[in-house]
Amino acid sequence: MRRSALGVAVWTLLSRVTGMARVLVAGGVLGPTYTANIFQASNTLPNNVYTVFAGPIVAMVVVPSVVHASTGAGAGPGQAREVLGRVAGRLLTVAGLATVGLVLLSPALAWSLVLGVPGPDRSRAWLLALVLIVCVAPQVVLYTAISLAQAAQQSRDRFALAAGASTLENLATIAVVAAAGTMFGSGLDVAHTQLAMVIWLGAGSTVAVLIHAGLQFYGAARVGLLVIPRWGLARSEEAQRCVRRIARSMSVPAKSAATSYLVAAIAASVPGGVTVIQFASQVSNGVSFIAARAVSMAAMPRLATAAAAGDLPGFAAAWRKCLHYATLAALPPLCLLMLFAPTVADLVSQGELADRVLVTELGACLAIAAVGQMVSGIHDLGRRALFARLDDRGPRRASLVAFFVSVLVAGLAALLHPDPTTTLITLMMAMVVGEAAGAVMVLLGVRRHIRPERLAEAGTGAHALLATLAMLPALAAGFLLIRHVGSGRLVDLAVLAGTTAVAIALFLWCSVALGRRQTPLHEDRL
Repeated sequence: MRRSALGVAVWTLLSRVTGMARVLVAGGVLGPTYTANIFQASNTLPNNVYTVFAGPIVAMVVVPSVVHASTGAGAGPGQAREVLGRVAGRLLTVAGLATVGLVLLSPALAWSLVLGVPGPDRSRAWLLALVLIVCVAPQVVLYTAISLAQAAQQSRDRFALAAGASTLENLATIAVVAAAGTMFGSGLDVAHTQLAMVIWLGAGSTVAVLIHAGLQFYGAARVGLLVIPRWGLARSEEAQRCVRRIARSMSVPAKSAATSYLVAAIAASVPGGVTVIQFASQVSNGVSFIAARAVSMAAMPRLATAAAAGDLPGFAAAWRKCLHYATLAALPPLCLLMLFAPTVADLVSQGELADRVLVTELGACLAIAAVGQMVSGIHDLGRRALFARLDDRGPRRASLVAFFVSVLVAGLAALLHPDPTTTLITLMMAMVVGEAAGAVMVLLGVRRHIRPERLAEAGTGAHALLATLAMLPALAAGFLLIRHVGSGRLVDLAVLAGTTAVAIALFLWCSVALGRRQTPLHEDRL
């Protein structure tokens, strides 16, 4: 499981780095123009539509269903393919209808995207946005197929291709945008942007997603679970139950999106506030996906296998080990980001964002995000454990509690302490407190499922503490160097990178050494 989690972390990091490069290349080629705004906004529409009816919840629900179909009574590879095919048939049908709806609504959506364009160019901008939306609409179906192929691979304990294939999509999109700049010109505004350039960008980005889908389908075929849609959901009871769980669980990502929207709306009252909140949230999510959430993704098929076999002690033991690894994975970024949050804020604040008050608030938000990445990782692990037990009620309740707690904390803070200089910090704290409330709810749910087994392994707290203490020399040295020696952004960046590498190396060395000492004891217990 450690190897699987490491593979998820590495490939996810590569995917996110190339995703950031895609945004930067698009900005560099298209420039600060309305054409760039239209391309960026239109290109995110298919993914947003896909998130509404499926999104990240697909893997959490489909993986346990496929595992149960593979290991239950009368089960086997054929039954797993049957369940996956029936679920794919229903989801891809919905995705197809959503694509048609997106095309039909494209005139209105295009108009909403160009309201800020000056009057003389608005009609031309509307036409460009309309064509672009029509070109990217098929991506809704492709993203749905990608999520199903990823679930198929994860159910067979294969994670590298599922996590890293999006890198190829990002690179292909970069090539498409760069070619558009070469063929049609760069930095063109609406009046000078050719319709052929917009078609090239829209069709090219869709082809990039198609390449990503093809790679995911290859991965699914390699594990014997090629996603072939089959209609007739009523013929498979397991597929029906899976689709019902997906439908009931749609509220889980919806509440998270609602929380983010409300926080962004309140942050808009502070100049530059939305940028600060979004950046801190992106850092928290990104770090979580290469730390604790990497463990939770690698853990799910193991938890689902134990649950399908009715092995309560085995499920509880797997849960405790996953919780231990997720906590360990989240500790280095917790310490590093909390200690060096002001330095990171200074490094990323450029141009008009280099306001001292805004930089200070960003540093505080990043320090809170350090805690948030750990809390959200544990929340995600508990949620996946409940889905592995075919329990979708627990995650739904947890998401509801997280939403209301976040709103309550933000509202109370605004009423009791209406200071605009602390608004962003309060909002970030509200999000983390809400996430913590959701984590407590899922942990209570897991506790109910594994009674009378223990929720956490004895001695793991000491293990985590000792591994964390091993980083202190590197952390202290890096902090002192930046504070007393640092003389510029490049020097600070070099010290930060070196400190991170040494601190993580010390943490891993201590953790592995302690793990080897504990292995004989665990084997005796088993």
